[in-house]
Amino acid sequence: MNSTYAINSLWPLVLDIVILLLSCVAGGSIASRFGQSPIVGYLLAGMLLGGPAGVSLVGSQQEIDLIAELGVSLLLFSLGLEFSWRQLRSFGGKTLVAGLLQVMLSLLVFTVIALVFQCDIRSALAIGAILSVSSTACVLRVLSDRAELDSSHARDAISILLVQDIAIVPLALLLPILGAGGEAREVSMLIGNALGKTLLLIGSIALFVHFFALKIFGILSIEENRELAILFGAAIGFGATWTAHELGLSPAIGAFLAGMFLGSSPFATQVRADITPIKTLLLALFFGAAGMAANPVWIVKHFPLVLVATVFLIAIKASLVAGILSFLGRHLSLSLATGLIISQAGEFAFVLGTLAMQYDLINGEIYLLIISATIISLLVSPFLISHASSLGGRVAQILGMSISAMNRTKQTSEKIEVVIIGFGPAGILASEAFAEYGKRLLVIDLNKEAMARATKLGFSSLIGDASVLDVLAHAEIHSAKIFILTLPHHAASKKAIRHIRVLAPESLIIVRARHQFEFEALKNSGAHGVVGDEEQVGRALREMAQEFSQQVPEEREIAPEVK
Repeated sequence: MNSTYAINSLWPLVLDIVILLLSCVAGGSIASRFGQSPIVGYLLAGMLLGGPAGVSLVGSQQEIDLIAELGVSLLLFSLGLEFSWRQLRSFGGKTLVAGLLQVMLSLLVFTVIALVFQCDIRSALAIGAILSVSSTACVLRVLSDRAELDSSHARDAISILLVQDIAIVPLALLLPILGAGGEAREVSMLIGNALGKTLLLIGSIALFVHFFALKIFGILSIEENRELAILFGAAIGFGATWTAHELGLSPAIGAFLAGMFLGSSPFATQVRADITPIKTLLLALFFGAAGMAANPVWIVKHFPLVLVATVFLIAIKASLVAGILSFLGRHLSLSLATGLIISQAGEFAFVLGTLAMQYDLINGEIYLLIISATIISLLVSPFLISHASSLGGRVAQILGMSISAMNRTKQTSEKIEVVIIGFGPAGILASEAFAEYGKRLLVIDLNKEAMARATKLGFSSLIGDASVLDVLAHAEIHSAKIFILTLPHHAASKKAIRHIRVLAPESLIIVRARHQFEFEALKNSGAHGVVGDEEQVGRALREMAQEFSQQVPEEREIAPEVK
């Protein structure tokens, strides 16, 4: 009887999952078509399907929430697989300090704002924790689509996002402690208890992974038994999730720790790739379920409040990041661009918001306001990320910093004859053809490290965004005969080319392109020559293949067949 009841109650859940997944496919496709993250489509699909004002096609929200929680755990597990101290060091000390300061100051500022609006200290801290993180998934997708991952402001943004992702673990630990309440002594005991359990969890997972899991992986042949590797990796992630739950900790913390310890092994890359389909499935369910908690009618009725909250959220986060990076020595234009990129609320706002609701730290109205502002901030993020560089330059100019305070490292009375815009590896190689030009070669870049390299080579240098007309005008480039542009994104290159055509119409312009399809647009903008990354790589591969082919004997003795 009980088994029959369980089976009968299972099939409605299966149908709800199918409906929600199909809706997520449709919503994600539409969102991608309009340049949004698929996550936005998942959220909107959930809002329309099962939210308080939706069409109520999905009724098993509680059961789906339980399944979706596993998706969050796998997200943390895969994040742990990518975490390494070597990767942290590669970003540089300043940007890591910037990430730590961003989380702490955001937590403080949003807590103070919540206190001003009559929230108690526990609720205010919870709100600060929820809003202090940004969307790694949204930012990486847009930057990748725009081929800007290697730009200066993108590298700063990614390093801060990495610190934010790591900070999710202590933030998730903070909320249960806040939810317990009590006297200071009780809170201290809870903190000590949580730390003790965390240390026990860390020790047990470390021992299991290093002394058991990795040996099992060593026995398994990933090439021949890929399904076993997938199953074993998922078992480790889910097992650590269960262990953390049994200890009374956030399940996601266990998953993160398991991924982190497994991430130091040579199997990390393959495991991360193998569990991606499972993670994608469960995350779609999670964000769909999170959208079901939103209320479109509530958003419409309270739209002025939601809009103001979203604007303040974006402005505060962008300003904090810009201020921190400027304080650490980054140029204001670059700092503002980085701030705009990570100014949205992140996907973990739904995770932390759900935790805060579970521990009665926030009420339904505050939760609706937070997730509504989060969804709208995610909707506008692609636009802000796409125009971050130009918007940062304009705001810096309005503040009187982009031109008059441009840090030109050394002035020279010699006329500029060659200008290299973008002094990364490609720009440095190009400069070797003009080594004897000295101060007659001007390097323009937003990166201070690039400026230091240019100065060391004896060139003139200018910190600025070459896609802004006033920057090039201030650089006095009218006498230059040759311009070499190595910017990572073709939109910025096209703007710079148009400005050069106005300021130095007789000059020769050579441009780097990341992809073949960018050639025509760059030439139409006024470039005389375009050098493609794909073309150069293909030529190098062809030459190397020809060289290797000459070393291969024309005829080989065929080994006799073994009978």
